[in-house]
Amino acid sequence: MNRALVLILFCIGSFSLQAQNFSVSGTVDEAGTGLPLPGVNIIVKNTTNGVVTDFDGNYSINNITAGDVLVFSYVGFLPQEITVADNQTTINVSLETDSAALDEVVVIGYGTQQKKDITGAVSVVSNETIEQLNPIKVEQALQGTAAGVNVTPSSGAPGAGINVNIRGIASNSENGPLILIDGYQGDLNTINPNDIESISILKDAQAAIYGIAGANGVVLVTTKSGKKNTAPTIQYDAYVGVQETSRKLPLLNAREYGLLLNESYANNGQALPFTNLSELGKGTNFQDEVFDTSPIMSHNLTLNGGSEKVTYSFGVSHLDQEGIVGAEKSDFQRSTARFNIGVDISDAFQFTANSIYTSIDRRSINENGLGSVLFNALNIPPTFGLDQEDVNGSLGNEIINPLSQIENTFNDYNLNKFNGSFSLDYTPIKELTFTSRIGYSLSNSKGKDFSPIIDYGPGKVFNNVRSTVNQNRINDNSYTYDLFGTYENTFNDTHHLTGTAGMTVIRDWGDGLYATGYDVPNNSWDFADISLTTGTNDGLNNSAYKYDVRKLSFFGRLQYDYKGKYLVSGMLRRDASTRFGPDNRVGYFPSGTAGWILSEEDFLSDSNVISFLKLRGSYGILGNDVAGEEGGAEQFYRSLLDGEATYVLNGSLVNGTALGRIANPASGWEQAEKTNIGIDLRILNNRIDITADVFREDRKDLLISGIPVSGIFGGGAPGSGAPTINAGTTRNEGVEFAINYKENFGDDIRVGIGYNATFLRNEVTEVNGTDFLPGGEFGVGQPQPARFQEGFPIGYFYGYKTDGIFQNQTEVEAHPSQATLGAPASPGDIRYVDINGDGVINVDDRTNIGDPIPTATMGLNLSFNYKNFDFTAYTYASLGNDMVRNYERNQPNVNRHAYYLERWTGPGTSNEVPRVTTGATSNVAFSDFYVEDASYARIQNVQLGYNLPETFLEKTGINRLRVYTSVQNLYTFTNYKGFDPSASTGEAIGGGIDYGFYPVPRIFLAGLNLNF
Repeated sequence: MNRALVLILFCIGSFSLQAQNFSVSGTVDEAGTGLPLPGVNIIVKNTTNGVVTDFDGNYSINNITAGDVLVFSYVGFLPQEITVADNQTTINVSLETDSAALDEVVVIGYGTQQKKDITGAVSVVSNETIEQLNPIKVEQALQGTAAGVNVTPSSGAPGAGINVNIRGIASNSENGPLILIDGYQGDLNTINPNDIESISILKDAQAAIYGIAGANGVVLVTTKSGKKNTAPTIQYDAYVGVQETSRKLPLLNAREYGLLLNESYANNGQALPFTNLSELGKGTNFQDEVFDTSPIMSHNLTLNGGSEKVTYSFGVSHLDQEGIVGAEKSDFQRSTARFNIGVDISDAFQFTANSIYTSIDRRSINENGLGSVLFNALNIPPTFGLDQEDVNGSLGNEIINPLSQIENTFNDYNLNKFNGSFSLDYTPIKELTFTSRIGYSLSNSKGKDFSPIIDYGPGKVFNNVRSTVNQNRINDNSYTYDLFGTYENTFNDTHHLTGTAGMTVIRDWGDGLYATGYDVPNNSWDFADISLTTGTNDGLNNSAYKYDVRKLSFFGRLQYDYKGKYLVSGMLRRDASTRFGPDNRVGYFPSGTAGWILSEEDFLSDSNVISFLKLRGSYGILGNDVAGEEGGAEQFYRSLLDGEATYVLNGSLVNGTALGRIANPASGWEQAEKTNIGIDLRILNNRIDITADVFREDRKDLLISGIPVSGIFGGGAPGSGAPTINAGTTRNEGVEFAINYKENFGDDIRVGIGYNATFLRNEVTEVNGTDFLPGGEFGVGQPQPARFQEGFPIGYFYGYKTDGIFQNQTEVEAHPSQATLGAPASPGDIRYVDINGDGVINVDDRTNIGDPIPTATMGLNLSFNYKNFDFTAYTYASLGNDMVRNYERNQPNVNRHAYYLERWTGPGTSNEVPRVTTGATSNVAFSDFYVEDASYARIQNVQLGYNLPETFLEKTGINRLRVYTSVQNLYTFTNYKGFDPSASTGEAIGGGIDYGFYPVPRIFLAGLNLNF
């Protein structure tokens, strides 16, 4: 009887427990409009049980009991908490707009600030933009999306570096911005774009909080983190695609080549090399042979979530990209793993930790120089066979078969890097927070390249009589420790004050080791390791470097606003850097900003047109202590033992080391004096957002190396060089403008248009100790074509100005002699301008013939959504920049660009392209014939996506499934004859010289975004 009673009670209890569990479903929309809100987090408070609304705002959550509290949260809206009643299975929620949250919070350095209160020039690139662009590397997401930011690839090869310049080039050496990832010094090259939440770009005196490192601007990257009271969500993003070259150059086919070669020989009185042109046909197109259609794929997996006390975000990714030249011999693989954890230890203590591990494997081909693969593909004659070598030496000493060159290219590069930060916030009272944060970066890279025994033909510079292997190992490390406090309070509801003060300690240290081994067993890459080599060499077979640079900084910032409409702030930073001697080690960097929100005034507060209007201005001094030395090892005040010397020891000559670059104890940091005046305007109920800025920067005391000093100091010795001195001033001034328009047309149609433009003028205003600094290379044995000189833009091109083509001998005789340029002129040759009017053409007639810095850059970006379909298009343009065409070899038997079909062949036939001849002429002198307008407009990304409907997904457990297709670098509009008008070596002097840039690939992608 007792047992039966117990059984009955147990069953009743079980049925009772089952009855207490039920499901709740409903719809979440926006209060006032009724528009559904996708992506709203619904979580049972103090648990991990949660879901996310679908595209139509619907949700369903299981295992609910009476009394549970559902928390509804969504960015930009006030959260709601609803207690579930007994058997309440339907709960519909309307979320109210959070007006404070709509004022975007922007990272500004050692803190954040609402966008409406910012008084400096700051651009923001959101994760939404990054997702739409789908960039392979983070830097690509900045091009055309942020006014004042110019992004130029150094190459289209997988994994190649990308140059980022903010508001122009101001220094002769280092112009890249300071990169901070979650507060620590980092590198955009090693981060996965999918891990980024937002990017803030500080462009004016706002960056003075970073003192000696802020002169070139600051890029602040915030990685993704979990959010409190958010159900766990898993996001998987993947794409696969194919790549092809975005451009090929029109070259002569075999018959055209034979025709012009015969003509060039005839013009010099030589026998014709081809007696029967009809036999030649089209020949070999080496461009088609070296360019490949190559695969690319990417996978990214992210887990996000959070409870009342803990937030978390984890992510892993893998990217595999083969090159369009060399295929697997020009590939790039990047794998990353990331975590971000936040813990509320108590009401007063909050702990945050994040870390990113990056592994990179890369192989590369010879590119961007004389003798590169593409250089050879353009110059080798189409009459050569695929496996034919220049056994007669008819093509000079640089040009070889590019297919053989690829086949005999062996190298490998591997990088392993850990970086991240740990932060502890202590809030003893609501108004005061102390932050202690340590950031770290630990990287180790290994590189190896192998040159087998090879003979490409007589006299070739690539011939190798001994197999060699070069290996290197580099360690680069840094840590940053920040300790600062922030006090924020409002007094009498009118005076809002925020004060920040603290210190930063930075240490960068590392070393590098390089070695060469000779005679690799079996002449094979499989045995290419120094430990296996058997040969010796009389020269120096190894080298090394070591560096340790430290900085100690103190900073303070005070921000004040009155009634939310009168804004002022002041900053001061004191830096000490071991790069400089004791007398010049310390630098002070002050700045001030101010703003006036006119839309808060009575005369505008009721405007039906103006939603927001702010005037702002800034002025400050920033610094730079980097001059681009290897490994960041610049210590300008002392010499290192990194020079070369030969000593007599025991009667024998022994190679050793000696003092390297001459020291300069008087060197000091560069100063950037920045002024900015701007306006922020939003009209028509915030549908149109306009920002405009006028700016100027005077960069003083440039750190310049290479200015000649007396030979008595030993600067001409091997491995030595002139000291680095403060010896120049530049000015950048210009205007920025950005306008964005967003509109919803009913429930189904959303449109967005964004346009930004930057207009820039650059000038060197002073150079001390020399007339100019040269840079770049053109041809072989010619003077350097680029200059850093007072009164001209940085790196302008210096050469001869042309005035058409001599049409007859009478014109030749009436013109000043050009014989000093290589040969007396003949009809059909280029006519040069006698700039100084002295009756002869010589080196004194060289002048400014081009500017590599664009006059204007701009972006036009479009988005369109119709129901479940979405479309985006991003375009970018660069106007007014010139580029030097330097991929053509001056040899009689090489192939030529197809524009030579329009050459001069007699009076009146051409006034632009000179005659062809194997004889000596002055046509090869560096002139504006080789300088082209490299202005271009590029369709960077076009993407079409489709979100599968909720009715299809509701039984799968998937919250969102989006499929898309896109094309990157769809088309480039330009008159430039080379592969890529956007490319640059990144050098301030000589960066716009094209040796046959590896073109950016056109990429066709198909991908998906999956959330569950």
